[in-house]
Parts: sequence; C-alpha cells; structure tokens
Amino acid sequence: MRAFFEGIQWLFENVLFLPHDFLRKLELTSWSGANIINWIFMLICTAAMLYWIKQLQLHKANNEEFQDTTAHSFLTK
Repeated sequence: MRAFFEGIQWLFENVLFLPHDFLRKLELTSWSGANIINWIFMLICTAAMLYWIKQLQLHKANNEEFQDTTAHSFLTK
C-alpha cells in the first residue's frame, strides 16, 4: 500500500507540477512572463462579461425581459 501512495507522490511531484515549477522559476526573471496566464484569463472574462451585458441590453430594448418582483408566493401576502 505504501508503494501506491509513493507512486501518487511521484506522479504529482515529477509530472503534474512541472508547469508550476516552470512558472515559479520564470517569475524570478520575468514577472510579466510568469503572469501571462492570469492576463489571458482576465481578457477572456472581460470579453465574456461585455458580451453578456450587450445581450442584456438587446433583450431590454426588445422588451423581452421578464421582471417579476415576487420571487416566491409568500412575498405577495
């Protein structure tokens, strides 16, 4: 059983954490290079948010938006 867990340890330390080790070493020489992944994710999230806001405005302009202020029946009493 011990060999099984040591195998999992070897897999994570020597294979799966290689990208993290690379980024950790890269940060010492280039901060922007090490954080390029974060910038890419921020750009993707910004684009998705802008698309979502645009779609909300289109639905509001076409009066397709349904706004019911009573989410539950017990709020109307």
